[in-house]
Amino acid sequence: MTDVMNATDGKRVRFGLVGCGAIGPTHAASLRQLADVADLVAVADFLPERAKKVADQFGVKKIYATDEELLADKEIDAISFCTPSGKHADQAVRAMRAGKHVVVEKPMDVSLAACDRMIAAERETGKKLAIISQHRFDHASIFVRDAIQSGRLGKLVLVDMSVKWYRTQAYYDAGEWRGTWALDGGGALMNQGVHTVDLMQWLAGPVESLRAHIVTGAHDRIEVEDTAVASLKFKNGAIGTLTASTACYSGQPARVDIYGTEGSAIIEGDRLKYFNLKDGTQVTAEEASRHAQSVASGGTASVKDEGATRLTTEASKDPGAVWGDAHTAQLRDFITAINTGGRPLIHGVEGRKPLEIILAVYESAKSGKEVTLG
Repeated sequence: MTDVMNATDGKRVRFGLVGCGAIGPTHAASLRQLADVADLVAVADFLPERAKKVADQFGVKKIYATDEELLADKEIDAISFCTPSGKHADQAVRAMRAGKHVVVEKPMDVSLAACDRMIAAERETGKKLAIISQHRFDHASIFVRDAIQSGRLGKLVLVDMSVKWYRTQAYYDAGEWRGTWALDGGGALMNQGVHTVDLMQWLAGPVESLRAHIVTGAHDRIEVEDTAVASLKFKNGAIGTLTASTACYSGQPARVDIYGTEGSAIIEGDRLKYFNLKDGTQVTAEEASRHAQSVASGGTASVKDEGATRLTTEASKDPGAVWGDAHTAQLRDFITAINTGGRPLIHGVEGRKPLEIILAVYESAKSGKEVTLG
């Protein structure tokens, strides 16, 4: 990851942004932070007032009503799609075939077939495809993965992930697509939990099988779950649990606990909460951050410790609270891939992995049976 994240030589990449709702301004703000390598030249949204608000905020002169209109703009090299999840494949495939590089927000889409269409278009066109999963760029994530990969935690035994967040009924009522299987693809696990699912499998390795339950216990007028739990068996022999909810008032930071034969690590709120080895080694969040900056050759994954703690705590309660610095790191990685001919860290095949786990949870909950993956 280090080489790709830091090699940014090449032409400036001109971006279009499709979807100016909740997460769209985060992409726009990140591109502004990347002014040395990127320009945001156009925005599109089916709501003109929303598009104009983002355009005015970020000094963008071109405004379109649809992604098709934006695709016709020959000035644009790459597009960020911040649209309902169930639209990602159609939009991404159309864009890549129109000659644009593509970033899509999480999740990749709502079905594995849709993901596979995106991967096929990525290979067919040679265009870069990245799926937002920015927490792989957090300092704590980089540090803990390095510790696992180097064997410092020993053989993994137990892995727990939890996303115990809170969303009001008004959150779901604010958009017709929210809480639907067709466009949201799921509830607390698919929309809110997908980042932590991705981080869990990136750190601990592939899931072999799982058994799950889901319920809609605290919200009305939604088709999907607001709470999901699953027991997991990993291919490396570890076992674990998965919990995701938007019904936990007033919300707690997302957390991943990893326990091995030689030590333990806990990431909470994107920050290293605990790291302790049998040999007496203990590491603080600040030390982990310095290590990750060294791994990234100068701190490209530049999540600020105090800011990350504040923002991720707020995100457990407020969907408008976001992790802009990690988005910036991932978009820089994407731009670097464009300019060097490399591959983004979270390309199509990687973006598909958390979706496979989430869909297996839904399948198990529906069937009442254990589901084996891949």
